[in-house]
Amino acid sequence: MHASAQLLGRYLAELAQVTDEPGQLTRTFLSPAMRRANALVATWMRAAGLVTREDTVGNLIGRLEAPAAPHARTLLLGSHLDTVRNAGRFDGALGVLLPIVALAELRRRGVSLPFAVEVLGFSEEEGVRFASAYLGSKGYCGQLRAADLKLTDAAGLSVRAALETLTPTAQSFVLPRRAHAPRDLLGYVELHIEQGPVLEAKKLAVGVVSAIAGQTRAKLAFHGRAGHAGTTPMHLRRDALAGAAEFTLVAEALARRTPGLVATVGTMSVAPGAANVIPATATFSLDLRHPRDVVRRSALRQLRATVARIARRRHLTFTWTPTQDNAAVMCSPALTAALTASVRAVQGESLALPSGAGHDAVVLSALTPVAMVFVRSRAGLSHHPDEFSSPADIALALEVLIDFLARLARTHTS
Repeated sequence: MHASAQLLGRYLAELAQVTDEPGQLTRTFLSPAMRRANALVATWMRAAGLVTREDTVGNLIGRLEAPAAPHARTLLLGSHLDTVRNAGRFDGALGVLLPIVALAELRRRGVSLPFAVEVLGFSEEEGVRFASAYLGSKGYCGQLRAADLKLTDAAGLSVRAALETLTPTAQSFVLPRRAHAPRDLLGYVELHIEQGPVLEAKKLAVGVVSAIAGQTRAKLAFHGRAGHAGTTPMHLRRDALAGAAEFTLVAEALARRTPGLVATVGTMSVAPGAANVIPATATFSLDLRHPRDVVRRSALRQLRATVARIARRRHLTFTWTPTQDNAAVMCSPALTAALTASVRAVQGESLALPSGAGHDAVVLSALTPVAMVFVRSRAGLSHHPDEFSSPADIALALEVLIDFLARLARTHTS
């Protein structure tokens, strides 16, 4: 196991050098760095005995057949290979690389699994390039829609146009069907860094996820009227930025008084954008999450009403464009129980914890039962170059996945 853990560390370090922005780690959907990342990870998949391919949305897929059962069901393992801008090396990548090394270790031990396995490196989860997450897993699950293809990046290129560069001989991109029928799958298991402080506070290396919070994202804009900053009286102003600022504080206050709710305005742009001109337009994002959908939806209704009130009082107009809406996901009781047993066998105790972050498991849950394992991240830090999970914690997570695969093999029925 020591050699396998070291190999995993080398893979993580090498993949972290594959970036679109020298000096920092950035890989976005279908970017040149993502193409190089897929090629590199594919070589590691093949070294572990997997047969590799890319699908029409750029997902990297490594498949290991069950030699004694050619018609056996398939277990899905994986995460995403794209990153946020100026990212850390563990988010997403750990969940793709660790299963590859686990399968290689089982192969070294001469262990054959009675079910097939696919390791998935999704092409897009973070929503950086097109401001909408899960394009990779949506494509794999047959959930990509025509509206997704119309989204554009900062250069004005659409998702459809970007996808058509993958197959330049094709006339037009065709929405993909789901990769598997649900009856052919055992489930999907995703290993991911926690991106939070709970495991560190409990002094535990790994934990098992109980549920994933529901999430809503929207793009909002207030529209007012530009004017001279020195000559327009305050009572005659239609300041779009002031409206956006008020909304931001109302959203924060609502989240503070609602247990479990988190609300974030993470981006904002202002036009005309001059120091001596009253802002005519303020365009901003909203990210709203809660483990219970009824609470999230109630908060969403309150915030939509808030936008309307602010606009009326400040003599503004507004637009509200939903960009993402995912229901809360409960993890599979059966898969979660097996993972919990493996964590206890390796670590001595197991902690169940919810995920406030979204993951590809959210999309996969519509196709097959899902379960997740979290690995401790130092200070709960993620989406940051200082993101860190220790080699000892990663080695323990590797042991957990190997134990889980062996456990599932013992109880498996085709």
